[in-house]
Amino acid sequence: MDLGDPKPGWVVVKTLCSAFNHMDLWVGRGVPGLELDYPRVSGCDGCGEVVRVGDGVDDSWVGRRVIYNAAITVPDRVSPDDPPGSHLSPNYELIGEHHNGAHAEFFSCPAANLADVGDADPIEASAFGLCALTAYSMMITKGDLRPGQSVLIPGIGGGVATSALSIAKHLGCPVCVTSRHQWKLNEAKKLGADHGILDEGQDWSRDVRAWTNKRGVDMCVDSVGKATHLHCIKSLARGGAYVTPGCTTGPDATTDLARVFWNQLRILGSTMGSNDEFKECAALFNAGKLAPVVDRVFKPEDCVSAYERLEAGDQMGKVVIDWR
Repeated sequence: MDLGDPKPGWVVVKTLCSAFNHMDLWVGRGVPGLELDYPRVSGCDGCGEVVRVGDGVDDSWVGRRVIYNAAITVPDRVSPDDPPGSHLSPNYELIGEHHNGAHAEFFSCPAANLADVGDADPIEASAFGLCALTAYSMMITKGDLRPGQSVLIPGIGGGVATSALSIAKHLGCPVCVTSRHQWKLNEAKKLGADHGILDEGQDWSRDVRAWTNKRGVDMCVDSVGKATHLHCIKSLARGGAYVTPGCTTGPDATTDLARVFWNQLRILGSTMGSNDEFKECAALFNAGKLAPVVDRVFKPEDCVSAYERLEAGDQMGKVVIDWR
């Protein structure tokens, strides 16, 4: 089903492939505090061909193979009583959450959020976007990761975690990963991880410190949350950064404030990223410097199985739907 004429500044894209994020589960279950109409089309990641442009959009977009940044910046209010917003973070609406997404034959997107990927494989391209952007923004822009610094990634397997591994290795960083599954540790080592720890409920921060000769790691990229937060804090070197884009095991983590202030740690929350950061990521993808990890590819008629795999946490990388 075609979407008709796009609104000004937007385009219509014919979907080639779309990829799942944890957000698809949240949208399916209902997002607390957000009133959404159902039935609804999720899908925060996709690759397709631009077939129609709205007013104000360059016609040369038509026919281009593109990926998109699902995060649409919402303009801030203007109030005479507000203080300066020098450090105010952007407010986002999401394609695939607030707006219908890419798990369909066509989807709509602002032209400003697009990146041209040339003749890239649509499966790989669809699996790259939001997870790579999320990892890039929190590690590079906010966390200020430098080449050669050590990185800890607990819960390796999901799209953000595997993207973080790819970015860290691109910078020549030694990487330690953890998982509850030995097979995921084995796969991570094939992708470049230098050390793997099987998480059987123990305090694995001691293993991390042993790996770093008791120094600790420079950055921990943690999207697990409650189950791993304290272990991560105890694994950090002085001045290290704990960066988080999510908390799949819950938000009410126990921390260690004495370590935070004494070791001058940085705790940074991060949500997605800007269009400029997205284009930087796309440039690295187009140059062959960063690539996603694709777990499995399903056809649209097998979407239920794709959701089940995502919900069970059985994937290593991204689950993709091929619409061709």
